[in-house]
Amino acid sequence: MGMFKGLKDMKQTVAAAPGLIEQAQQMQANGLAMQQNMAAQMAEAQAHQAAVATAVITPADLEPINGVDLEAFAQVSAGLAAYNYDTSKAVEIAAARGIAADDWTTAVDGWNERIKANPAVAKEFNRLYTGR
Repeated sequence: MGMFKGLKDMKQTVAAAPGLIEQAQQMQANGLAMQQNMAAQMAEAQAHQAAVATAVITPADLEPINGVDLEAFAQVSAGLAAYNYDTSKAVEIAAARGIAADDWTTAVDGWNERIKANPAVAKEFNRLYTGR
């Protein structure tokens, strides 16, 4: 009787094998996709580091936008910490520094674009923002 049970169990195992093989192949494909994704992310990070290392700030990059220079932009941005980073308070903080609401709104868009476009500007903003 034990032999028949063993044969029955073997039959069930063989019947389940295609599903297990398919599952293993899917896991292998997922693992390979994760490796490729990680390699792409590493290459992107290295390229970004290289871009930051070689980026240069030109005088045009630091031209004030509607009278708001990078230092004022960083200081107003840092001032948001007192308001739990509520960006709706930025106009109020800017006004306390003598910056009109329309000028501030235009400056925010402009400085954000420059920061995205040039890693050296982003690095300088960070230096001014953190005070280091």
